[in-house]
Amino acid sequence: MAIDSILHEQRQFAVPEHFAANANLTASQYAELCAWAKADSEGFWGEMARNHLHFETPFHTVLDESNAPFYKWFLGGRLNASYECLDVPIKQGLGHKTAIVFEADDGTVNATSFAALHALVCQVANGLKQLGVGQGDRVVLYMPMGVQGIAAMQACARIGAIHSVVFGGFSARALADRIQDTGAKVVLTANEQLRGGKTLPLKTIVDEALGMLDNHAVTHVVVYARTTTEVPMNDSSSTVRDVAWNDAFASQVTQCEPEWVDAEHPLFILYTSGSTGKPKGILHSTAEYLLWAKLTMLWTFDIKPNDVFWCTADMGWITGHTYVTYGPLASGVTQVVFEGVPTYPHAGRFWQTIQNHAVSVFYTAPTAIRALIKASQQNADVQPNQFDLSSLRLLGSVGEPINPEAWVWYHREVGQGRCPIVDTFWQTETGGHMIAPMPGSHALVPGSATLPLPGIAAAVVDDNGDGLPPGEGGLLVVQRPWPSIARTIWGDDERFANTYFPKSLGGRTYLAGDGAVRCVKTGYFTIMGRVDDVLNVSGHRLGTMEIESALVAHPDVAEAAVVGMPDAITGEAIVAFVVLKTNPEPSQWPAMQHTLSQWVAAQIGPIAKPKRIGFGDNLPKTRSGKIMRRLLKSLARGEAPSQDTSTLENPAILQQWMQQFGVNA
Repeated sequence: MAIDSILHEQRQFAVPEHFAANANLTASQYAELCAWAKADSEGFWGEMARNHLHFETPFHTVLDESNAPFYKWFLGGRLNASYECLDVPIKQGLGHKTAIVFEADDGTVNATSFAALHALVCQVANGLKQLGVGQGDRVVLYMPMGVQGIAAMQACARIGAIHSVVFGGFSARALADRIQDTGAKVVLTANEQLRGGKTLPLKTIVDEALGMLDNHAVTHVVVYARTTTEVPMNDSSSTVRDVAWNDAFASQVTQCEPEWVDAEHPLFILYTSGSTGKPKGILHSTAEYLLWAKLTMLWTFDIKPNDVFWCTADMGWITGHTYVTYGPLASGVTQVVFEGVPTYPHAGRFWQTIQNHAVSVFYTAPTAIRALIKASQQNADVQPNQFDLSSLRLLGSVGEPINPEAWVWYHREVGQGRCPIVDTFWQTETGGHMIAPMPGSHALVPGSATLPLPGIAAAVVDDNGDGLPPGEGGLLVVQRPWPSIARTIWGDDERFANTYFPKSLGGRTYLAGDGAVRCVKTGYFTIMGRVDDVLNVSGHRLGTMEIESALVAHPDVAEAAVVGMPDAITGEAIVAFVVLKTNPEPSQWPAMQHTLSQWVAAQIGPIAKPKRIGFGDNLPKTRSGKIMRRLLKSLARGEAPSQDTSTLENPAILQQWMQQFGVNA
């Protein structure tokens, strides 16, 4: 059954002439690359790899698809990801160039050159080897955002170890599951993490996690002193031996020859957030992932040598892997790495940071944008126009579909009407951008991710895999293999194949798990949200994103999330969780509920009217800014949340919603 597309965006923004004139990928070049990839996929990808990666041993075969969907790329090739990210820029004369400008939570700033980062990576790599870590061993990182964490990831890559980063807000139980599943040999952590003026005791959580496991492979825990707080160090030879970061790494030599690994050698395992049951460890390999990180930096971000790039994502997520740890370094550009949150010590922190470091390419999440819209309307001092944002030339959005009104505000207030916005669709499993505007090529439509990148054969199909015409929503799929697709789920090949390459679609077509629709006029893709979030209201399958976008288009609404609840008449009913720009008294809620219900009906039709609308100060989000929609689904059904809530940024927000919906803990 198709998904009904009920919200139609008409606004379009042309590519600025000055941008198109200097773009890495013009409209004609984009068309040529797409045609080449379609006509000769292996020739296209082989040439991309030869031109953009440095192989110590050249590959002899571009693609082996004999065991689909477990595709193998660039067979025979040997390389090293850390060499690509550090040694290559240094050999190009960039050793003294700033690689990372680190801004700490308290505003302290430190700069690290490519040469200095290379030296630190080599020290950590040598220290890991001394601790017994070798090629193929797993290392879990549970660390704060910063230079040390990035260096640790690069050090693992340098010696052929496999890193698995766990976001520093996950609970001890979540961390324990990941340590167990990877069979990690070493855990790298810190005494504490700083975010928004608050500390989180990372080492204590590691101790708790290891205490939950009767059997594990961890031999050492290395502890970085992020703050002056002392933590217990276990030095019993019969259990885990804790080692201070400086003791393990500071005295090591600053040279470490890279371990040349096969193109298909695993680079990292990253567990998808919000999964239930056994953790789902997505495995990416070296050459393929790194190639896509470099190409998407070049194409989507139009990256130039003098850019100052800032991706606000934590390294614990795939965005922080591809567009903090690997892509920018492999591209030889200076990047900002930020430890804090956008609202501390004030809600102008992002704009102040852009101003202070002359950021030219800025990449953040819609949740952050919407929160800052609300803040700017409540406090004139934190509006973007209070800061000098003239250095910006390109903006980006990541994490979920951005609603059109937030897109327009971002374009107008932050980009000052002159910066293209690259609204990027991709996933942990894809390694990098899949559908996104090429900023020198594509006219922009608010809320639309526009067109696939060269080499990505995206399509919209029905449940049987048959193509759907433009204007009709359905399943988003990729019909041809491409290099950066995840290789498997760690330890569970069968789950990988069944989840992402189901037999119902032929076993070779990638199922993204999202609904999408193509515009009749432009062919542009609009992502409609996760397929399992699609609502079935009176026989109509409605994407949650379109209803959320309609709500946020109302001038009084800052943010909204929509879920479904069972309904005896319509099958499912729509429940909206709304954050207003003002804070009306509860006595005013019924009038606002009626106003918003009528607004949605006028925007996209009566079928999309929410049956219930609740109001709160914020939505329940993780510390990374992701809305915890599973919690909202439980509340809408009148059930107490059973999910792990330890990663909530503000637990009091959940209590507020539970009280409003009459749910007892």
